[in-house]
Amino acid sequence: MNIEYWRTEIDEVDRELLRLLNRRARLAIKVGALKRVAGLPCSDPERERVVLNTLRRANTGPLDSRAVTKLFRRIIGESRRIETQVPAAEGERGTGQAEPKSAMTSEAGEIQSAQGDRSAHAVASREALL
Repeated sequence: MNIEYWRTEIDEVDRELLRLLNRRARLAIKVGALKRVAGLPCSDPERERVVLNTLRRANTGPLDSRAVTKLFRRIIGESRRIETQVPAAEGERGTGQAEPKSAMTSEAGEIQSAQGDRSAHAVASREALL
């Protein structure tokens, strides 16, 4: 088989990766909407550690653990970024439309305020999301 054959195979894998990454992003938007409603922070470092450790253990190569960690940290970071850009109502529908920066700044302040006085209900909701 020649180089063109393998490049075509790679192109097909790239398209499938893109489809899966966009699917993951749509799911992250929904999780972000639920986090906002519950008054939870966008970032969950413990959950991210668990995800990365699980992926490193599942990895059979040829990518090494460092590569897996770097790739998925970037994917998680982009998911977190998109979670913060989509209003709660749109996240529930999964439209993927980003809101204006001024609205994001206002909403970020509201989330931080809600984090300061989280109720028992919010804590229970957080545990349910994990």
